[in-house]
Amino acid sequence: MGSLITEDPPVSVPSNSVIPNETVSPFSYYQQAQSSFKPPLIANNNAFLGDVFSSSDIGRTTNAMSAGFYRLEPGPELVYTYTYDEMKILVDGDMQISQLKDGKGEEVVKEEVDAKKGDVFFFPKGAVVRFRTREGGLAWFCGARARDGA
Repeated sequence: MGSLITEDPPVSVPSNSVIPNETVSPFSYYQQAQSSFKPPLIANNNAFLGDVFSSSDIGRTTNAMSAGFYRLEPGPELVYTYTYDEMKILVDGDMQISQLKDGKGEEVVKEEVDAKKGDVFFFPKGAVVRFRTREGGLAWFCGARARDGA
């Protein structure tokens, strides 16, 4: 794995280069952008989700990506249909996650996963997924969508 800090010279893009719908820009940094890890309520009285940052915030609407936190507290299960691809990592607590339909909308018989801290999931566009928890769980997600597109 490469180093995060290098002494390589910056990469320059020739003036005649064409990058459709995008511009080359430095990375963005938002110090202490998140101070609360209980995002806004989205469903029932126990499911919370909030985007921390989205590429659409800086005008990149083509192939947008959004990332943030999903918290589920004990209570009703949440069944969610993904309209975009998403990856999720459980950073605290527990969640029981099962896939009810695949990315093509076909019913699947998938065992429920008892997810723990450090477990990573990929949910394809079109998947229908059920989330439950015993003690509560917090996950970080990154989805192929614009801000507030969940």
